[in-house]
Amino acid sequence: MSLNIVLAEDAALMRAGLVRLLEGLGHTVVAAVADAEALLAAAREHRPDLVVTDVRMPPGFTDEGLRAAVALRAGDAHVAVLVLSQYTATAYAAELLVPSGRAGVGYLLKDRVGDVEEFADVVERVAAGETVIDPDVVRQLLGRQRAVDPLERLTPREREVLGLMAQGASNGAIGRRLAIGDAAVAKHIGNIFMKLDLQPADDGHRRVLAVLTYLRR
Repeated sequence: MSLNIVLAEDAALMRAGLVRLLEGLGHTVVAAVADAEALLAAAREHRPDLVVTDVRMPPGFTDEGLRAAVALRAGDAHVAVLVLSQYTATAYAAELLVPSGRAGVGYLLKDRVGDVEEFADVVERVAAGETVIDPDVVRQLLGRQRAVDPLERLTPREREVLGLMAQGASNGAIGRRLAIGDAAVAKHIGNIFMKLDLQPADDGHRRVLAVLTYLRR
């Protein structure tokens, strides 16, 4: 089965790799974009058999891709969507998986992409109308109700960034302190917001809530 696919992935190397992989499997990538707005536009223009999207997208690098996937499924009962992620974005994952017409939906952790046969199978099953959920995603969604220190979800670098945020450091100051670029700082902060389950709002508000979570610990 050959599919027309719209791909959304902000990391250029990962995007190029996915295009090569999908086309090597016999599919056609009709558009490969780097942000959620372009994803929505490409899906409207090309009416693909399948949309494959990352969760984190510019400008916030939080869950823009996942929210775009939810919007696509809400607006078109026939669009099949496969979401790829480094980890489970709990805020919108359950909404994504709500049945929508006969269109397939998948939520796959990026580690699975390395198994080409498994990835190829998931792509075809989702395009055919099935629901495919990564077993690790299921476990994480079911585990949300357990009482866990939310800061344990953060990587050591993300805890460093949050600690500097708690000291009142700006993004620029954090970047200078940790010797990383502005884009890397923005990605770390976006990850912090997502892993602490801070719903999309203005970033200043979420920044305060993240710092309060850190200080309460």
